[in-house]
Amino acid sequence: MKKVNIRASYSSRSRGSPILVVGSVALDSVKTPFGEVKDALGGSATYFGVSASYFAPVRLVAVVGKDFPPRHVRLLESRGIDTSGLVHAPGRTFRWKGYYEYDLNNAHTLDTRLNVFADFKPELSSEHRASPYVFLGNIDPDIQTGVLKKIARPRLVGADTMNFWIERKPAALKEMIRRVNVLIINEAETREFAGEKNLVLAARRIMSWGPGSLVVKRGEYGALLFSKNEVFAAPAYPLENISDPTGAGDSFAGGFMGYLAASGVSSSSKNIFAAMSSAVIFGSVMASFNVESFSLGKLSKLDRKKIAARYAEFIRLTRFA
Repeated sequence: MKKVNIRASYSSRSRGSPILVVGSVALDSVKTPFGEVKDALGGSATYFGVSASYFAPVRLVAVVGKDFPPRHVRLLESRGIDTSGLVHAPGRTFRWKGYYEYDLNNAHTLDTRLNVFADFKPELSSEHRASPYVFLGNIDPDIQTGVLKKIARPRLVGADTMNFWIERKPAALKEMIRRVNVLIINEAETREFAGEKNLVLAARRIMSWGPGSLVVKRGEYGALLFSKNEVFAAPAYPLENISDPTGAGDSFAGGFMGYLAASGVSSSSKNIFAAMSSAVIFGSVMASFNVESFSLGKLSKLDRKKIAARYAEFIRLTRFA
């Protein structure tokens, strides 16, 4: 595995290997005990892309409607994200409306309108197909598999999913994860997918279906990385101010995959578990910034000094004699 200068790996215009992200770009209306926003920029590909852009170039493939504000496209492009794969289809943009109570680990959905996202069929250019790193956001597993069949020779593939697909398309989901190197899902989804209440046994069962590694997101309790017989546990960063947890998991995935792309890690790298352990911390760093504001308010305005400082704080918090 190529060694990397950690402090240089997430410069605002990193020269790391490109990451292709396929997922949703949405307009979210969110209310928490600490405020609310209406039609704010959101979506799995959005949060992932902005987070990963601090580490490596990002190529985004998604669909929006004709009502999608141009200022949001400019924000993505200001982070160096390639938006040539962002299709502007006739109709309205995917919208989600929800709220959180004081238990910020649980989102309550009030309304979901897929709109143009309902007919999303990713179109990949030759450049997209040659991407060395690929992340599949939370979309239909049949679409995720279709994307992977078009990718030439990826060095490393990550994916996300949710209970909706676990319950409705378990066979298609198993077919998809057979093709990925790391699956990133939350604790409840891990237990539900595996049909196993013990988290360690659930992780092992899912990995037996294909992915070499599994990252279990645990919200304010941190994250766990499982790989073969190894386990790495990371805490969440203790924050004084939390505004909105929307997109935290996608921001985590962006930091995780971004670090691996900046490091040049592949699925066959000898020390991949060590690299993924560091990637979990960077994912946690990016998620911690995300929840400090609504939408991309904080995540889009970072710099490498702020990221390095919080990474160093993670090291201090987890060091013991």
